[in-house]
Amino acid sequence: MVDSIDDIARQARQGSVSAIIQILNEKLADSGVRTRAMFDQGVLQLLCEAATLEQLEQPVLVTQVRQILESLRPRNVRRVNINSRIVREQQLLWLEEIKRDPQHQLLWSEEITLAKPGFLQQFSQDRQNAKPDLKNSFSQTSPRLRREKRVFWRGLVGGASLSLFLLLLGWALYTWLSPRLTSQPAASSDAGADLADSDPADSQTAASPAATATDPFAEAVRLAEDTVTAGQRAQTAAEWLDIASRWQRASDLMGQIPSQDQRYPTAQDRVQLYQQNSNAALEQAERLQ
Repeated sequence: MVDSIDDIARQARQGSVSAIIQILNEKLADSGVRTRAMFDQGVLQLLCEAATLEQLEQPVLVTQVRQILESLRPRNVRRVNINSRIVREQQLLWLEEIKRDPQHQLLWSEEITLAKPGFLQQFSQDRQNAKPDLKNSFSQTSPRLRREKRVFWRGLVGGASLSLFLLLLGWALYTWLSPRLTSQPAASSDAGADLADSDPADSQTAASPAATATDPFAEAVRLAEDTVTAGQRAQTAAEWLDIASRWQRASDLMGQIPSQDQRYPTAQDRVQLYQQNSNAALEQAERLQ
């Protein structure tokens, strides 16, 4: 039950209208007020209904709604228009009815602007929203997926280590060959001519990483590999925050894979994996701050 309440609150903070309505109805139940809501041109249109005028007293109800919404801090919700009326039969098009004849539909209407959370509050909320349920995640992960995850990480770390080794080897070769190349300009010219006469297919191969940018799956894998390398060098809180942002971007890219794609199950697994890596990087950044 506690997990369900926490999940609804998390959805409300992420901007889910149905979750916001559920929380408002729970908080206002003792007042006998029921709410309905929908977004309209960037404004959260909120309808409050009750059986008597006393239950819909404007200053009291507006204050209650403001306090509830500002405690939730729902994402992308700043302007809220609070409408009130005596309860009536369910109307699917209640917003259109209010707009068409507000004088006969409403007791009163007031628009409020929610206080914008500070940077630290927003950062903490985003981190809390993104934090996975580790207990449920572990219990729902099959042994096969866990094995695949371990194999993937071993391959990822091995690939990163190999990339680092090749990078160091290339730097050593460059350092050793640089004096000899600068002392032989004629050889450099010949090398340039050879490159100019090379097969055009080589250029296409070199440009292939750019082509993978149109594939969210491939781009996410490339970003994950780069982030692993960056994580081996990170020392400051700012660097760890940047790494957390990269993991989050990789998770978002994996989330773009459509369900019709045969890679969809793997992509969904990596969405959670990359999100966990982002959370771990955020924790490391907090320890260093």
